[in-house]
Amino acid sequence: MRAVPAPKVWVTGLTAGAIAAVVVLAVQADKGQKPHAVASRPSASASAGAHPTPTKSTAPAAIPDGSGTGRRVVYSLGRKTVWLVDASDAARRTFAVWPGTVSPDPGTYTVGARTRGAITGSDGVKIEHIVYFSAKSGVNVAFSNAVDGASPPPAASGTQTGGIRMRVADGTALWTFASAGTKVAVVK
Repeated sequence: MRAVPAPKVWVTGLTAGAIAAVVVLAVQADKGQKPHAVASRPSASASAGAHPTPTKSTAPAAIPDGSGTGRRVVYSLGRKTVWLVDASDAARRTFAVWPGTVSPDPGTYTVGARTRGAITGSDGVKIEHIVYFSAKSGVNVAFSNAVDGASPPPAASGTQTGGIRMRVADGTALWTFASAGTKVAVVK
């Protein structure tokens, strides 16, 4: 009769062999070339169309003169920029926006209604973090961001839109900052 090794011995031998193979492969991989992360800019989304992509500046732009004092949101029509200004008159966040076809007149407003969840904007885009502060020509004017982060498409002929769009992170920051009753200063 021939002696057959017990199954335990086979399993132990196979396990030891597998561990040795993994160690050999690990040593070989360690000697090879290492991958390097390459920084690349994300491409503009197809929905961005011909609209320029707002860029973040390295140094925040100064808060516009004539925008008041104290805690407020400042919106510059000409610069297409928003500042979140704290009670000490320091800009806590500055970012570029895409205005709609209806702009509020320069002046001081107050945040009224707010809608957090996603709804469909007047341009057909799903939006969130909507902060209403004005109305003009029967059109509500509000800050918001597209749920997918896209810039607004060109408005259809004759369509009036009062949405002032921003990137998702900026929309979240504005939503947190601009509670009901917060002052909004609109400047040229």
